[in-house]
Amino acid sequence: MRSYTPLLALVTDLVCVLVFVVVGKADHATGLAPAAVAGTAWPFVVALLAGWLATLAWRSPSRIWPTGVFVWAVTVIGAMPLRLLTGEGAPLSFVVVTSLFLVVTMLGWRTVALLVSRKGRASARTVGPEA
Repeated sequence: MRSYTPLLALVTDLVCVLVFVVVGKADHATGLAPAAVAGTAWPFVVALLAGWLATLAWRSPSRIWPTGVFVWAVTVIGAMPLRLLTGEGAPLSFVVVTSLFLVVTMLGWRTVALLVSRKGRASARTVGPEA
């Protein structure tokens, strides 16, 4: 595994969270100024980092199970109380939308990485010594 893989995976997870926040803020017209985005994003970023620490995600950052599933779960479950502490809401509909968006994106990129990795290994096996 290349040394930049964990950093790239962490950045990709962070992008998933930031896209979620920006899309939500744009959809609800609540402002896209950097401070507004950061104010909404920080509970998710903190929870994401906690998920990475709790799962030691840097050891196998692109694995769907258990890394991706647990990082996703900690991100969603951990962000909700933080939102409530800051006076933001966390109604069930928000939790459902958050969960679905982040599961699709955070496990989605891992699925793509897995498929690309398998395709690369399969291609390497088909190129034998006679090539």
